[in-house]
Amino acid sequence: MSGNGRNEQIDLRGQIAIVTGGGRGIGRAIALALAKAGAAVAVVARTESQLAETVALIEQAGGRAIAFPADVTNQHAIEDALAQVEQKLGVVDLLINNAGVIRPAGPVWEVDPDIWWRCIEVNLRGQLLCARAVLPGMIARCQGRIINVSSAAGLQAVPYGSAYAISKAAVIRFTENLAPKTAEYGISVFALYPGEVRTAMTECLIESEEGQRWVPWVRQIFEAGHGVPPERAAELVVCLSSGSADALSGRFISVHDDVADMVSRAKEIQKDELYTLRLRT
Repeated sequence: MSGNGRNEQIDLRGQIAIVTGGGRGIGRAIALALAKAGAAVAVVARTESQLAETVALIEQAGGRAIAFPADVTNQHAIEDALAQVEQKLGVVDLLINNAGVIRPAGPVWEVDPDIWWRCIEVNLRGQLLCARAVLPGMIARCQGRIINVSSAAGLQAVPYGSAYAISKAAVIRFTENLAPKTAEYGISVFALYPGEVRTAMTECLIESEEGQRWVPWVRQIFEAGHGVPPERAAELVVCLSSGSADALSGRFISVHDDVADMVSRAKEIQKDELYTLRLRT
C-alpha cells in the first residue's frame, strides 16, 4: 500500500487545507483525515447541504472546518473563496484538488460535446484555477503542497470514457509541469490515484443507461471485490501532506504504492523519470 501506517503520528496542526469536492465521497474522507491530523480544513463544492454535513462531521470529531460553496470552474468564485479562507482560517498550506466528474460515457461521435467538454473543464480547468489561486501565496512564503487527484484512466485509452481519461492524463502532465519550477520555492506537487472507489459519482455512472451500455466493466470491478475504500486515499493524502515524500514531487502516486520505498529510491526515480507520463519508442 502506501507505507503510511504511521499516519497516527503525523501532526498537521497549524496548517490550513483546502479540499475541493469536499462535500462527499473521496473529498469528504480526505477532509476528515486532514482535520483528524490537526489541520484546519476549508471544503469547497457546489452543494451546500453536503458541505454542511462534512463540516458537521469534522466538528463532531473535534476538528475545525468551514464550508465554501463554489464551482471550481468559475475563476471569480474560486478567488473569492480563497480570500474568505485566508480571512477566516489563515494562509493556505495545502491544496487538495479533488473535485471531478466522470461522465459522459459512449463513443466520441455520439456523446453530447458540451457534456464532454464540461468533464474536461471540471477535471482540468478546476485544478488549474485552484492551483493558480493558492500558488502566489505559497511562493511568497516558500512553502506549500498541492495534491491533484488523478486516475489510472489517465494512463491508458478508455474509448467510451474519453473525456475522463483525457482529463486525468492532463492532470498528471499538469502536475509534472508544475513541480520543477515550484520546487524552487519549496513547494511540492503530486498526482494521486485513489484507486477504484465506489462513490456517488461512480454509482450514478453504473446505474445510468449509458454506463450500463458502454462501460459495464465499471460495475464488474466492484462486484469482483476490487473496490478501494475512500479512506485509503485519505491516508495517502495525509502522508503526502506531512512532507515525508517531498522528494517525489511531480510524480504519479497510487494508493497501491509503497511510498516509503519510493522515497528511499527517490534519486533513481528522478533519474529514470519513473512514475511519469512518457512516450517510449
